[in-house]
Amino acid sequence: MTPDLLEQGARRIEQRRAALEASKANTESGGRNAGIGRIATPGEVDVTHGRILYLEDVSVSFDGFKAINKLSLDIAPGELRCIIGPNGAGKTTMMDIITGKTRPDEGTVFFGSTIDLLRHTEPQIAQLGIGRKFQKPTVFEQLTVFENLELALKTNKGVKSSMFFRLDSEQSDRLAETLVTIHLADSVSRMAGNLSHGQKQWLEIGMLLMQDPKLLLLDEPVAGMTDEETARTAELFLSLKGKHSLMVVEHDMSFIKTISEIVTVLCDGSVLAQGTLDQVQADERVIEVYLGR
Repeated sequence: MTPDLLEQGARRIEQRRAALEASKANTESGGRNAGIGRIATPGEVDVTHGRILYLEDVSVSFDGFKAINKLSLDIAPGELRCIIGPNGAGKTTMMDIITGKTRPDEGTVFFGSTIDLLRHTEPQIAQLGIGRKFQKPTVFEQLTVFENLELALKTNKGVKSSMFFRLDSEQSDRLAETLVTIHLADSVSRMAGNLSHGQKQWLEIGMLLMQDPKLLLLDEPVAGMTDEETARTAELFLSLKGKHSLMVVEHDMSFIKTISEIVTVLCDGSVLAQGTLDQVQADERVIEVYLGR
């Protein structure tokens, strides 16, 4: 090959590289695809491109019914995203896909830029740093609040390790901090079964926090709560924002108004609208299928 051809080839390669980098920077996801070529570090979620969760063209059908239909959305690190929509819109199925409970028929689901969640099992996804809370609280009712949080710590769960386990100073500090965060510092010795519904919800959130999740998925967290408990839950979520990324599925519009910045409306398994709560509430399509007049 002549020097001229080599020079022309080098120029073409450089031009293609520049065009590729420009196209990555302009993607809605902040260039997530650019991170696929990066080397993943175990235990690290690569958020270089400004997205901790990314779903693209995700679809899944059950017995011919398309529960999720070409769903695309992304969430930034530290963001508190609210998800609303009518029953059957695909909200729970979307969470099932993110956590590995349901496998989509097609599409892409990434945690950060390098972790393909579709290549991992449900337990592996939890270990990666995605915590999920279902609507009904699940706590160990015959144990104290303290014992529930202690059990939730990321530790070796083998029989011998469990028998001789003792909290170190860092773990003790973290447990104490979590108790304050979830409004249960005064209930540390109470049996979990004696807590109110709202307090059990907070305890389960605390158990998730003890595992140091990077992303929390919360399904109708204030359902069944008193007004006071709902207000304190809003305070709790706002205190977590920035430290963790949160996806909150909820129907309580007053609660959504208190905590939301960006609201995504799902309908028929895909995004119908997205924006501030005022913007989506003014959207005629959202009014027609969900909010009513």
